[in-house]
Amino acid sequence: MPRRIVIIGAHAAGVDAASAARRTDRTAEITLLTKQKQAGYSPCGIPFVVGRHIPSFDKLIVFPQSYFRMMKLELMLETTATNIDTKDKTVEIQDKTGKQETLQYDSLIIATGAYSFVPTIKGREKQGIQVLRTIEDGKRIDQAIKNGAKTAVVMGAGLIGLETAVALKERGVRTTVVELLPQILPAMLDADMAKIVQEMLEQKGINVMVSKGVEEFLGKDKVTGIIAGGEQINADLIVAAFGVKANTELAQKAGITIGETKGIKTSTRMETNIKDVYAVGDCAESINMVTQRPTLCQLGTAAVRQAKVAGTNAAGGYAIFHGVLGSAVTKFFDTEVGVTGLTEFFAKKAGLETVTGTITSKTRPEYYPGGLPIKIKIVVDEESQRIIGAQVIGGEEVTQRINALSFGIQKHMTVRDLAKADTAYAPPLNETWEPMVLAAEIVLRKLH
Repeated sequence: MPRRIVIIGAHAAGVDAASAARRTDRTAEITLLTKQKQAGYSPCGIPFVVGRHIPSFDKLIVFPQSYFRMMKLELMLETTATNIDTKDKTVEIQDKTGKQETLQYDSLIIATGAYSFVPTIKGREKQGIQVLRTIEDGKRIDQAIKNGAKTAVVMGAGLIGLETAVALKERGVRTTVVELLPQILPAMLDADMAKIVQEMLEQKGINVMVSKGVEEFLGKDKVTGIIAGGEQINADLIVAAFGVKANTELAQKAGITIGETKGIKTSTRMETNIKDVYAVGDCAESINMVTQRPTLCQLGTAAVRQAKVAGTNAAGGYAIFHGVLGSAVTKFFDTEVGVTGLTEFFAKKAGLETVTGTITSKTRPEYYPGGLPIKIKIVVDEESQRIIGAQVIGGEEVTQRINALSFGIQKHMTVRDLAKADTAYAPPLNETWEPMVLAAEIVLRKLH
C-alpha cells in the first residue's frame, strides 16, 4: 500500500511540504486541500501588486496547476477540512457545493496558516473594513483605488501595514497610518531605528500617528472613518493591519497541543504531540535560536524551511528544524529595512543584558559617486559577547548584510570575531571599512 499523506493548506508551507514528501517517497499518495480558489501563490507580493511594482496578481502564482500534475500531487481547491480524527487517522472535508467526504491518512501535515484579526473595537461589525491577506483581499483594495478612493487609513504599523500604506501612497492615495504603540515596526526595530524609518515615510507624505489606539469605527452600515487617540479621521478606504493570529481551531478540536505562543506546539521534527501529525507555517510555533524559547515566526522563509522538514518526515525520511532568527527585509520607497535575531527591546525582555553599537556610513567611498547612506545597529549579549541581533536601514545592500549577520548569529560569532572580519572592498561597491565591522568596534569600545 502506498503511503497516504494529507496536507491541509496549499500555499508556501503546504506546497513545499508536499514537494519534500514527494522527493522522499516517489510512490506516496499526496493530497493537498485549500479553502481558497487559488493555491501556491506568494501573499508577500500582494502589496507590491497594489503599488504597481508587479503588473498583475496572476504573476504571484508560484506553483501553477502544471506543477501539481508534474509532481503527482492531488490538489483540492475551495475545500475545507472540517474535522480531524487522530485515532482513526481521517480528515473530514467539504467542498464548495457542500459535498462531504472522508480522507484516510498515514501522515497529516497541518498548514492552516493565520488570519487577520480586528480587535473588539466599537463598530467593527460595519461593512467595508479591508484586510490584506489573500489575493482576493488585494483585488478588493486595488478595485477601491480604481473606483476613485482618494484617502485611506491603515490601522497598524507592522510590516504588512506599512507595505500597504506605501503601496497606497504610490497609487496617489492620501494615507494615514495609526499605531497603538509608541513606534512603528515594533516587532522588527528598536525605537531609535524605527524613528529613522518613520521620518522617511513622513517626508514621502504618509501621515504617521503613533501611540494612538483605534477607539471606534464610524459610519452607518459602511465604515467611513475612525476615531483614534480622540481624533476623527475620515477615509474612503479603511485597512486593518492589526496583525495575524495562528489558525489553530481545527488542531485544537482534534486534541493537538497549542503552545504558549498560541501556535501549534511542535518538536524539532515539526511533529505535534500526536504521532504522524505535523504542523508548519504561520500556524506552528518554533524555537528562537538565541533564546531557545518557543516563538511564532510568521514569515515565508520560516514556513518553507519548516515545510521541508515536515514533508521529509511525513514521507518516512528524517529531518530536523533548528529554529528561527526571524530574519526579514523589506523596501519602503527607496529605503531598505532589515532585521535578524533579537532587538535590544526583546533581548532585555528575554532577560539578557546587552551592549549595542550603531554606525551611520555610506555604501561606497565619499569620492565615488552614487553611494547611499546605511545605518547598522548590532545587539550583543554582554556576558558571552555573542552577537544576538542586528538591524540595518539603507539605500542599498541591506539584504546581504542581514544575511551575513544571520550566519554569524547562527554560528555563535562574538563581536570580537566580527571586528576582525576579512571583508571585500572596491570603490564602486563598498567602503574600505565594512560598516558592520565599524559597528562591532563601537561595541568593543563599550565592553572595555
